[in-house]
Amino acid sequence: MFTPIAGRSVIVTGGSRGIGRGIARCFAGAGALVLIVARDEEAARATVAEIRSAGGHASYLLDDLADPASADRLAAAALDRYGAIDVLCCNAGIYPATPLRELTADRIDQVLAVNVRSAMLSVRACLAALERARHGRVILTSSITGPITGYPGWSHYGASKAAQLGFLRTAAIELSRAKVTINAILPGNIFTEGLEDLGQEYLRQMESSIPLGRLGSVEDVAHAALFLASDEAGYITGQTIVVDGGQVLPESLMALDEL
Repeated sequence: MFTPIAGRSVIVTGGSRGIGRGIARCFAGAGALVLIVARDEEAARATVAEIRSAGGHASYLLDDLADPASADRLAAAALDRYGAIDVLCCNAGIYPATPLRELTADRIDQVLAVNVRSAMLSVRACLAALERARHGRVILTSSITGPITGYPGWSHYGASKAAQLGFLRTAAIELSRAKVTINAILPGNIFTEGLEDLGQEYLRQMESSIPLGRLGSVEDVAHAALFLASDEAGYITGQTIVVDGGQVLPESLMALDEL
């Protein structure tokens, strides 16, 4: 059994949809006090209502993480509402598909601002509180796209996710003196509301490339985050966990055909 995290304060950026929503629900289900940071008030309100109806504790802060000042606001909000910051889940991310030939400086800057800069500034803003917690945890939601794989149209997204891991390794060294750990989760193809309109045939094709034969769930990612936030994971820092059902393992689809 893991040490309970009930009563601990958890910030989840991008927590109103997709993987972030799954992480918020998972932590709240474990008894944590969850602050969801998001731009969409309707989605944030719905996620908080869902958590509360299940007996969990959550609130939301509306903010745009592309704004550098948002990092200080989310840290202040968590301290004001919960009195501490124990876990920071930097999950917010955008992935507007743009072919390289059409890529502009503005589009690159937009993706890097949300996916990389906001995480770095949020860690800095929360660091003093995480240090006071004496079991502070930072969890980044990266991706297999960029650090391991590539996909047409996502060169800027892939670059941002690889950049997160560059930040992770040096941050792990610096944060170690404060007894704060930082790790990253690299999800593969995860079924979220964004995939619902793609059709069953498209989803079956995606599943066919995964050795475990299914798309991941947001809970699959959330449970990995919950482990990294536990006391039992206190000796793990600067590491990555790939949550992809084995997606990156076959050298080609022919390897799966051999099964």
